[in-house]
Amino acid sequence: MSEALTLIRQAALDLPESEERVSHGQPTFFVAGKQFAQFRDDHHGDGMTVVCVRTSGLDEQAMLIEADPETYSRPAYFGRSGWISINVAGETVDWGHVADRIAASWELAAPRRLLEAGGR
Repeated sequence: MSEALTLIRQAALDLPESEERVSHGQPTFFVAGKQFAQFRDDHHGDGMTVVCVRTSGLDEQAMLIEADPETYSRPAYFGRSGWISINVAGETVDWGHVADRIAASWELAAPRRLLEAGGR
């Protein structure tokens, strides 16, 4: 198991009522049946190691990619929904930032009852 997956798994599973299941062969994290993060390592031979997370929409997605194309990219399959890929390969990954983006994605997927109860 890669260190990246270990850190992503920890960040995702520390969130209330989150669970991990395999989806399309990839470790994927859910809250109340909705995906909020997916780890991809060379998915379909693309050579990338990323975590895909939700954004507020296509505008935020475009802004992030434009601001930092080394970190962010548009993920295959999820990109049209406003998801973003965060590059988690290499030694300069800001794991605090990755955990924050995973948590923000969880908030976009979590049911209101969890958010009203204090969320994360």
